Amino acid sequence: MRGRISLEPPTMRKKRLLDRKVLLKSDSPTGDVLLDETLKHIKATEPTETVQTWIELLTGETWNPFKLQYQLRNVRERIAKNLVEKGILTTEKQNFLLFDMTTHPVTNTTEKQRLVKKLQDSVLERWVNDPQRMDRRTLALLVLAHSSDVLENVFSSLTDDKYDVAMNRAKDLVELDPEVEGTKHNATEMIWAVLAAFNKS
Repeated sequence: MRGRISLEPPTMRKKRLLDRKVLLKSDSPTGDVLLDETLKHIKATEPTETVQTWIELLTGETWNPFKLQYQLRNVRERIAKNLVEKGILTTEKQNFLLFDMTTHPVTNTTEKQRLVKKLQDSVLERWVNDPQRMDRRTLALLVLAHSSDVLENVFSSLTDDKYDVAMNRAKDLVELDPEVEGTKHNATEMIWAVLAAFNKS
């Protein structure tokens, strides 16, 4: 979304989104520590990697000893710390039997409600029935919410009728074939490649 990476162009041997490598378009800083660190890893990687591999590396889901240098360390903790610094979350210690665990409850419910409303509106009042015409950030947020299994929570405050409409539209959207959608005019290939990777895992 920030114009720093893209997928390599399709070839006869690499037509599928998940077969194509991630290419660095620009390594200029984004202002976000995790994104900038990711760009450094993508730049240093030889040979280049696929979206699926990058998701595994950047989330710590791979145990490939030859790729450990490309893993981001403590991603969840760093994201939580960033959200605490922005005033969206807070840090608390909770005792679970014998262990103290750090939790990060939401403190800025206004920001959470803004995102929930944005997702609800995208499949209700602002539904365009064409992912190519959707706002790219909203499409990406829907894909990530689906892949994180939190869409039901997002729509839970809706009336039963609206909940059914929202869930059906979101389901129809995320069940589209990423390979087909990624080739359409004005498509954001990377979002569809991420959905294809999540669908595969």
